[in-house]
Amino acid sequence: MFKIRTSKYRHVFCDQPKVEETFTEFRLSTVTGDQQYIKASAKYFAVGMAGGGGPVYVNRLDRPGRFDVADGPYVHGHEGAVNDFDWNPFDDSMMATGSEDTKIKIWQIPETWEPTDENGVQKAGQGLSESVVDLVGHRKKVTLLRFHPTAANSLMSSSGDYTVRIWDVETGAEARKYSGCDNIIHDIVWDYTGDMFAVTCKDKQIRLVDPRSAETAAETLGHDGAKSVKVVYANDSGKLFSFGASKQSTREIKVFDIRNFDKPIHTEPVDTAAGAMIPLWDGDTNVLYLCGKGDGIVRLYEYEDKSPFIFKLNDGFRSNIPGKGYCMVPKRGLKIMNCETTRILKVTNSTGVHPLSFTVPRKSDAFQDDIFPDTAAAVPSHSFAEWLEGSSKEPVKMSLDPKDGGKTAAAVSKPTKTFKPAAAVQKELEGAQKDLDEKTKSLETAQEDLDKTQKSLAEANERIQYLEEKLKEAGIEY
Repeated sequence: MFKIRTSKYRHVFCDQPKVEETFTEFRLSTVTGDQQYIKASAKYFAVGMAGGGGPVYVNRLDRPGRFDVADGPYVHGHEGAVNDFDWNPFDDSMMATGSEDTKIKIWQIPETWEPTDENGVQKAGQGLSESVVDLVGHRKKVTLLRFHPTAANSLMSSSGDYTVRIWDVETGAEARKYSGCDNIIHDIVWDYTGDMFAVTCKDKQIRLVDPRSAETAAETLGHDGAKSVKVVYANDSGKLFSFGASKQSTREIKVFDIRNFDKPIHTEPVDTAAGAMIPLWDGDTNVLYLCGKGDGIVRLYEYEDKSPFIFKLNDGFRSNIPGKGYCMVPKRGLKIMNCETTRILKVTNSTGVHPLSFTVPRKSDAFQDDIFPDTAAAVPSHSFAEWLEGSSKEPVKMSLDPKDGGKTAAAVSKPTKTFKPAAAVQKELEGAQKDLDEKTKSLETAQEDLDKTQKSLAEANERIQYLEEKLKEAGIEY
């Protein structure tokens, strides 16, 4: 008997945004690469712009309207174009930018940042040119940036020098450097707790890396095609999604079990479009929003921990306007009481930024706790120093129910259930066995030394007894 799979998000829908809800008239940066081109916090969004000094347009999410090229609210201060940027998950006003000039700059958007008035009219003279911290160390252009999901003031970056570096933002110091790639890096992604990260490369390998030791824990072939490969961790389930193309140029999704990383446990074909895919993962609902550069479709999939692990929901949004880049707004910035479960910002070459609001149809005006579980709060679980020393904690969660006022739970240590690559576990076992062998060898050496000492003592006692008897026979008292 055929059984229909149930899902609370099967009927999620998204309408084309109205003109007055969009952000228009952008002159976008012409840089190309594997970045998303747009990123958002719960308060602001940022888009790279054309012009000197690596300008980045920063605007409030609740202030749509027309962008004025002359008086735009820029963040600028680099000596080259900005390739990527990222918002601090624990500070909606802190942003990092990575540039062609090899530098990473940390910016603090002031609370008085009001680039438009209440009518959406651009204010003149808004801009920021002084960064808070500069992170210097990469030898070539900075390509990707990712803030740590649980540790405060920690940032990961990749570069054209084929390295991935982890920074202490507070001190501006480089803490770790990973040099396991020997070609262009396509993607870097933290896992759920930030205890591991995945990196993809032009050599088609997917590598799982221990960030504290900066060593490869496991690696496997990702996709046979030449397209850029992106990856997503499915929370703490022990599964990893990769997005690339087959040898026949068919775009596809592969599901890997981190514990047995040799080959995928499922492959899902998508289509034959030419653009690279941009996966956006909603860890609260286990729903994947799959976007593509150069097309206007947003596909929805739901993860469930049973084969085939990824289930198609629907083509959540279709448009004839191709997207250049996409990002997801944190849950804290959504219209929860309107049952808006996800908002994706789509940037285009021609019409600016379009907010795509995905909504689950509900008739009740009450808070829908079944579709809004607790989400990540803007509170770090531990400091960067604690994390570097081995602390492992899940993200701090908060309630989305307006009645709870954003109530958060205390940071908790990572559960005993862990998912490590088999190669990493084997390496740990080999290390433990080596330590045991060395200690056993030390004990054997100590036992040999003790036996020699006891033998020498016995021989000495025999000699003393012999001498005592000779002295006694000679009548010599001692």
